[in-house]
Amino acid sequence: MRRTRKVVRTAVAAALPLALIGGSAYAIRPGIAEPMGRAWSGQWLTTSTTTGTGTTLKDVRTIIGADTGAAAKLTGAGVGVALLDTGVAPVAGLPASQIVNGPDLSFESQAANLRYLDTNGHGTHMAGIIVGNDTASGTKGVAPGAQLTSLKLGTANGAVDVSQVIAAIDWVVEHRNDDPDNPIRVLNLSYGSGGNPSAATDPLQYAVERAWKAGIVVVAAAGNEGNAEAKMTNPATDPFVISVGATATKGTVSTADDDLAAFTNSGTSGKAIDVLAPGESVLSLRDPGSSIDDAYPAARSGTTLFRGSGTSQATAVTSAAVALLLEARPSLTPDQVKNLLKRGTVLTTGKAGTQKLKQINVNTALGLAPASDSTQRFAWSTGSGELDDARGESRVVSNNVELTGEYTVFGPFHSANWAAMAAAERSWIGGTWMGTTIAGDSWNGTSFASKTWGSAVWPVIPWGGNRTWADPSWSGRAWSGRAWSADAWTGARYASTDDWSTALWG
Repeated sequence: MRRTRKVVRTAVAAALPLALIGGSAYAIRPGIAEPMGRAWSGQWLTTSTTTGTGTTLKDVRTIIGADTGAAAKLTGAGVGVALLDTGVAPVAGLPASQIVNGPDLSFESQAANLRYLDTNGHGTHMAGIIVGNDTASGTKGVAPGAQLTSLKLGTANGAVDVSQVIAAIDWVVEHRNDDPDNPIRVLNLSYGSGGNPSAATDPLQYAVERAWKAGIVVVAAAGNEGNAEAKMTNPATDPFVISVGATATKGTVSTADDDLAAFTNSGTSGKAIDVLAPGESVLSLRDPGSSIDDAYPAARSGTTLFRGSGTSQATAVTSAAVALLLEARPSLTPDQVKNLLKRGTVLTTGKAGTQKLKQINVNTALGLAPASDSTQRFAWSTGSGELDDARGESRVVSNNVELTGEYTVFGPFHSANWAAMAAAERSWIGGTWMGTTIAGDSWNGTSFASKTWGSAVWPVIPWGGNRTWADPSWSGRAWSGRAWSADAWTGARYASTDDWSTALWG
């Protein structure tokens, strides 16, 4: 099916922040990629949400105990949070001094007027939950003093391959101490891959475990396939990282009526959900002109806010809570942070009560000492497995040819070689990842300079058999199944005009 998706954006320089002003239009080239895989059933402001007006971030802070006691004075200052998402828009509610751009590894990075910018809207919503400061509405993020490093991976309609996610995680690990005043201590993954391979060999889980070993708390979304889906998405399934499910808060700030949100994967098979956080109808920053903003105008609240539901939102809340905790207690290890957060507020109603799930409470965590047995002793992944197992049914497709086998979007991939380089923190050398120059290595104060891939063309990659893909301007239409989200694919429309079904964005 050939479609042209027009995203209104002014041609701007690469660095953030910049004011969004009306201007030129960029049209994604039609017919280049087609979806493949399962449909995704997560929701963005569904008609089934239990509050119509939205849950404010002020209410979120109350619900998670971030506005009482010692927690009330915390802002996340001095803590860096890495957001691997669809980029961030330079809206007024994101403080310029607190936003840093890592390399843009998305398919849109080859278009100078889209580089770093959030054409989808998802990343901006996550960023607002974490560090937002919107004077127009008085909305502040849960950790408004933290520094946010954005790595753009998803496009306007969400296209991304798991190899881009792995490359981004590697970059965060190797650049975590670039700013000694704001070292990256938290990695937010409101994302999940289409496959659930063995943790013993999975490259994606190896990547997040490398971050964990490096002292970075990895927070991952459980998934939005509904309570009937017993297994969480990868990498939330990794035993080390913090997996997050969403709570339905019923429009109150009391936790007495909170329950597991209906769209959350239950986590009753394999690894269980580690913690819960508010994730239904959360009011965060709007990205005017983005895909979700254009598609779901009913989700707007005023001129600057947008309502969203999903384990993505719950993950962002949890990442911000971790930043608060690390501001107060910077010596905590990732294992200790996880231990403290898991000792939060016990929920007693519905499925949450049945599963004995706990919702995070920052003030409670601050008053606890890490358990003496908080060190996790799971087996570490070797990273030697195949990328296709991590992709599962989610893969990018170009001209009816899917990306398959041991190939990244950048070139051939050998998992064992990559794992050894990642372990030595040498998978990135300057702007080169595993031998392919895909990003800049120069810093201009707000962003790492971006570079084109292979002399301004996408690399010629064998995609199984003798087939090749060498389209010079692929913008990445979509990838289906469990994937980065965006608008509907192959007629699988969303539940209502008010909701945004996320694909693999938690």
